[in-house]
Amino acid sequence: MGEMRGTVVFSHGKDSSPYSRKIMALTDTAQREGYDVLAPDYRGIDSPKARITKLVDSCKDVKGDLVLVGSSLGGYVSLAAAPTLHTHGVFLMAPAIYFDELPPLRDRSIDCSFTIVHGWRDDVVPLEDSLRLAREYHATMHIIDSDHLLHSHLRMIRFYFEHFLIGLDLPRDHQ
Repeated sequence: MGEMRGTVVFSHGKDSSPYSRKIMALTDTAQREGYDVLAPDYRGIDSPKARITKLVDSCKDVKGDLVLVGSSLGGYVSLAAAPTLHTHGVFLMAPAIYFDELPPLRDRSIDCSFTIVHGWRDDVVPLEDSLRLAREYHATMHIIDSDHLLHSHLRMIRFYFEHFLIGLDLPRDHQ
């Protein structure tokens, strides 16, 4: 299988679990690309700050490159923790970033590659929020014909995730 590249750490959404359909679908892709997989359980933790602390603590023994994957509130948690963890890349699915109850992310704080997947028919997190985030950081954005859960396009999301992981191995253009 080749040498291990690092670890992909999944952060699930507010009412989800570490065994969600998206996490299960992307675990296989991460492992095929040579990554270990970790999925902290945030159930029962309502505070976004406490979730960020749990993510940072969960990553303290990770070896190799760290890739964070977050869905909905897990997207916020992943992005907020990324600078502290010196993350190699972040893959976001319908990330809840600009909600009033969430502390704003520090301006220009994300210094790694990240990709966003969002559904046209998302009625939980506005698509405009992901477009704003992508525009601010020049992130890659995939908009698909799905709702907030994105379950109707898991095969396509696996493809985007594989593409994202392969892209992390390429030299970054710093222009």
